Amino acid sequence: MQAEIEGLFDNKPDAYTAEHFRQFDEFKRALNEGRVRAAEPDPSAKTGWRVNAWVKKGILLGFRMGTVIDMSVDPVRQPFLDKSTYPVKLFGVSDGVRIVPGGSSIRDGCYIGKGVTCMPPMYVNVGAYVGDGTMVDSHALIGSCAQIGMNCHISAASQIGGVLEPVGALPVIIEDDVLVGGNCGVYEGTVVKKRAVLGTGTILNRSTPVYDLVRGEIYAATDEEPLIIPEEAVVVSGSRAITKGVGRDWGISLYTPIIVKYRDSKTDTKIRLEDLLR
Repeated sequence: MQAEIEGLFDNKPDAYTAEHFRQFDEFKRALNEGRVRAAEPDPSAKTGWRVNAWVKKGILLGFRMGTVIDMSVDPVRQPFLDKSTYPVKLFGVSDGVRIVPGGSSIRDGCYIGKGVTCMPPMYVNVGAYVGDGTMVDSHALIGSCAQIGMNCHISAASQIGGVLEPVGALPVIIEDDVLVGGNCGVYEGTVVKKRAVLGTGTILNRSTPVYDLVRGEIYAATDEEPLIIPEEAVVVSGSRAITKGVGRDWGISLYTPIIVKYRDSKTDTKIRLEDLLR
């Protein structure tokens, strides 16, 4: 499959044949079933993850091959015009996914695990992977190719950024048992390790370092590696004073995420309520 997809991506034909569409449909079916992923665990990598650039090529290929068509259920009240290769994802009761009524949308070509709960309105883009038992809350976004682990809670209005290009770029990774609080934003290939907790309104990206008050460390992205949040870290929004220039004179501070503690029994008690909602 990889050779077929890369060949078709790198050598664009004059016209796409029925065989080409068959190859793409097989690839998309593998995405839907979680058999291929834009990124996957790799213990040998510093981040613990490896990018599968060929999978991203396959997703981009779908946009190239598709044509814009009318998929509207009601073209007057709710028009839906998109590439023919990426309709909404189809579900059945046997999939074990809860999709609560109210305007959610899940694009074809993503994996949604057993026991996932989708609270309206939420959105999951192509190439994403959402592990078993995770809750995606109202107004939350799972961007293209983002990888979400098992038993996570992506709380209301949180944004998990996506990335398709460049094809070698690591997408955002949220590992197992992570709580992403309301109105959080995780972007630019950030890796949040297992059992971490992001407090309400926390923003993580490549530009802003994270200050660990417990271990006395500063975590930041480099040219080669993304920002990595340690396992069980509890991260909240904080500020850092400007120490020179007019910013110091005016008493201005800059936003910065802060690790205030590591997960303990008290933390677990506070978030245990989520289990009652699944």
